[in-house]
Amino acid sequence: MLLKIYPDKPNPKAIETVVECLKKGGLIIYPTDTVYGLGCDITNHKAIERVCQIRGIKPDKANLSFICYDLSHLSNYTKPIDTTIFRMLKQHLPGPFTFIFNASGLVPKLLNSKKKTVGIRVPDNEIAREIVNQLGNPIVSTSIHDDDEILEYSTDPELIHEKYQDLVDIVIDGGYGDNEPSTVVDCTTGEIEIIRQGKGLLEA
Repeated sequence: MLLKIYPDKPNPKAIETVVECLKKGGLIIYPTDTVYGLGCDITNHKAIERVCQIRGIKPDKANLSFICYDLSHLSNYTKPIDTTIFRMLKQHLPGPFTFIFNASGLVPKLLNSKKKTVGIRVPDNEIAREIVNQLGNPIVSTSIHDDDEILEYSTDPELIHEKYQDLVDIVIDGGYGDNEPSTVVDCTTGEIEIIRQGKGLLEA
């Protein structure tokens, strides 16, 4: 199903449709402030396995991010974070960043893997954040890649739908996506290290 949702004012009924789908173990492709993402409810093991299958990755090796509404439940998924880093998060989020942290004990149980780190995303996109807000917990996510090397990420939701309609339950058309990924920042050592420079610019 291709579902049109306008990013500046997401229709509550459409958001409800997406949330119901996620609660039933469905997979969605949705817009963020960078590239389109493929996601599911973090509490559903089968759905997470399906995400990994589509991307051709093993769950225990997958670099999956948690898409959060804000930072209020961060401590559920990460080990304690020092004040300087937390201040930096508040300064840059919502925004086009993935921050990598040491994972709490809950993460391996959710992902059914031995993962010791977790990527946290709070995208500056009302559709993604509203879905997570209504769902009541984060969604597990990975960005979708395009086969065409030149266009590293798919940006046109209609073309994404053509390609993935048999693999996922809903493709959200939130307008054209970006083809620049998020900036990945490693915070696992207490120091801040940029692993991949993407759309987000980290201010000192």
